[in-house]
Amino acid sequence: MAMITEEAFRAEARAFLDAHAERRVEEKFEWGKGSDRVGLLDEKTPAQEAAEVATAKQWKGSEFDAGFGWITGPEEFGGRALSATHERAYRSVASQYAIPNQTIFAIGLGMVAPTILAHAIPSVKARYLRPLYRGDIVGCQLFSEPVAGSDLAGIQTSAVRDGDEWVLNGQKVWTSGAHYSDIGEIITRTSPDKPKHKGLTMFLVDMKAPGVEVRPLRQMTGGASFNEVFFDDVRVPDSHRLGDVDEGWTAALTTLMNERAAIGGGGAGFSNAGFTRFKELAIHLGLDEDPIVRQRLAEIYIQLAVTRYTGLRSMARIRAGQLPGPEMSIGKLALTQNMQRISQTLGEMLGPALVADTGQWGTYAWAEYVLGIPGARVAGGTDEIMRNIVGERVLGLAKEPRGSD
Repeated sequence: MAMITEEAFRAEARAFLDAHAERRVEEKFEWGKGSDRVGLLDEKTPAQEAAEVATAKQWKGSEFDAGFGWITGPEEFGGRALSATHERAYRSVASQYAIPNQTIFAIGLGMVAPTILAHAIPSVKARYLRPLYRGDIVGCQLFSEPVAGSDLAGIQTSAVRDGDEWVLNGQKVWTSGAHYSDIGEIITRTSPDKPKHKGLTMFLVDMKAPGVEVRPLRQMTGGASFNEVFFDDVRVPDSHRLGDVDEGWTAALTTLMNERAAIGGGGAGFSNAGFTRFKELAIHLGLDEDPIVRQRLAEIYIQLAVTRYTGLRSMARIRAGQLPGPEMSIGKLALTQNMQRISQTLGEMLGPALVADTGQWGTYAWAEYVLGIPGARVAGGTDEIMRNIVGERVLGLAKEPRGSD
């Protein structure tokens, strides 16, 4: 079958979007008007979140049924088998429309689905990939644990084989979206007697299965978008294993590299609109002529632009079929360093108004952003882990002394 031209594909996409969405209206920022919220995490009430999840799923289903849900995916699993160029074309056209928030699918499609495609058996791919991309189900990532911290290979959640099933016991933490997810990608320890990187196995687990308990974690931002998840004799069929027994580290790397691609490639952090608000704050406070503040604003703008362009180059490599590499750690580290620069400058500009609500629009609202930064420095690997990766894999420095691997 001949591949559709980019021009014809754009016309097809525009026809679908015209029929199902409104054109996006560019909103001009005006100080003191509208919401002044600038938090990193999109905190919502349970009712608001449930409504947004339902709306997002409805849109995703319509998009998939029209042929735009998995543009580059294999046809046998529900994809359209078109090129990365077609994918970029659709994203370009879709950016002109007011589409429902699709954040709930970020982990399932950005991290879980690529790992299923790379490591699951054919029947499991057929069972889960189409529903994931259609928005019928949502996926989450179950990696971090309270004791292991950022040392993923130090996890303790166990999986013990029992015939054609595995029995899981343990705890995961900082799991985004676990409370509305249907499946989870979990890494477990299957051979405690082996070196820690060698005794891990990855599985897909039913988040509604008996023995799975999800508890929300309240953050200092006031929200609870993360969770801790407990597993008490949870049974998982061996068919839902991702990769070979005790070779889960390989599957985990697939997920981690895609995770850092999403975070370091511009999937989180500080948008152009956010920088505009940041700049307008300086103007409102009468600091736009202060040479130190002006220098800080210029430095932050440059660093944000460089980080974004580096991420775009890395994403282009992935779309060309190349695996994401350690350069993604550079993007993730740069992102959190930029956040710290912004936080420090906010403190110097606002002073006590950053920590005490004076009622003045656009000032204390920045506290939520600042309080979200420590979490961002942990998500996807801590700054310290990222520095080790960059030092060892990019700069070729000697490895940091560690205990038994």
